Amino acid sequence: MADDVRTPVDFWFDPLCPWAWITSRWILEVEKSRPIEVRWHVMSLSVLNEGKDVPEKYKQMMDEGWGPVRICIAAEQKYGPDALGRLYTELGTRRHNERQDFGKELFEAALTAAGLDPALAAAADSTDFDEALRASHKDGIDRVGEEVGTPVIEVAGSAFFGPVVTPIPRGEAAAKLWDGVRAVAETDGFFELKRTRTRDPIFD
Repeated sequence: MADDVRTPVDFWFDPLCPWAWITSRWILEVEKSRPIEVRWHVMSLSVLNEGKDVPEKYKQMMDEGWGPVRICIAAEQKYGPDALGRLYTELGTRRHNERQDFGKELFEAALTAAGLDPALAAAADSTDFDEALRASHKDGIDRVGEEVGTPVIEVAGSAFFGPVVTPIPRGEAAAKLWDGVRAVAETDGFFELKRTRTRDPIFD
């Protein structure tokens, strides 16, 4: 294998999810020290929870979640998949690190900072992109099953949900976690490793 050949890692995200945001920053750390290339895709917690009996507060969050994923799909259609990583970084930084609310102002600022047309913010209130959104979501979910959330990661034919971790592993710690995750994901018949969360998301 040539030194510059990198293994594709497909990553399905929803900008709404703080845990997916942490995992996404981790995988970018991994990219610095392991020969991988992250390819971004959109999935949607709003689609995943559609029609489910969820608490009212969570339902309101799912209603809010349609806007950013629609914008991501609109940007992907106009600029190609390479735009998704830049846009996700700008959306996530504002939402999770800076604690801003999703809305037109945030969407336009994120699009502009990502070098994309801020007029795409209008996609948040349009159903024109929902068919493509559902298809992208289904592509990720079909690889792991319905009993998961975001993110979904696939590498070398092995797909999994997570890892769910906080704070963001950096440097060699990030690489070590990646090696371990790949080891269990590639083990035939391995399905789950889990414990109760005792911390809220830490974004630093």
